[in-house]
Amino acid sequence: MAFDYFSWIILPILIFLSRLGDVTMATLRHIFISKGLRKIVPVLGFFEVLIWLVAMRQVFSHLDNVACFIAWALGFSAGTYLGMLIEERIALGTQVIRIITNEDTSGLIADLRSIHQGVTMVDAEGAMGPVKLLFTVVKRVNKAQVIAMIHQHSPHAFYSIEDVKSAHQGVFSNEAELSVIRRLFPIRKGK
Repeated sequence: MAFDYFSWIILPILIFLSRLGDVTMATLRHIFISKGLRKIVPVLGFFEVLIWLVAMRQVFSHLDNVACFIAWALGFSAGTYLGMLIEERIALGTQVIRIITNEDTSGLIADLRSIHQGVTMVDAEGAMGPVKLLFTVVKRVNKAQVIAMIHQHSPHAFYSIEDVKSAHQGVFSNEAELSVIRRLFPIRKGK
């Protein structure tokens, strides 16, 4: 009896690719829902379910083929990972960066304001004494450059970053100013 290439190689690859596609769409759909991007979510949902149905039919048609089950699970894992990578690359939305430091913040504040990046500074009391607490709301695509500025001006600062679901008003850098920031504060690999 000849080896069945279709059942043991081609079909599992097709199932893997189908799951890769539908789970990537599902991951992006969930992320877009949390970001409030309502127009694209139904389109992704339609194609996600359509692909899922085709893949599921193939698995149920070949219940005796363990390679199909493995391809199904691998496609799910890879799709989740790929969806997160894509979302990270497109970097939608805004984030708040909270900076806590006992170092001089005047240079950091001046640089942020010079590029029209809003920043709010508050005197605070930390575990080790007086500190400055800075808040800045940045577009996710600009986060790395702002972090580079933090490292430049206040290398020992503690900072945390959170997603902002919505914001009203504010002061944000424009793209022309960002090209200058990217030249002055290049992103170092590994940070």
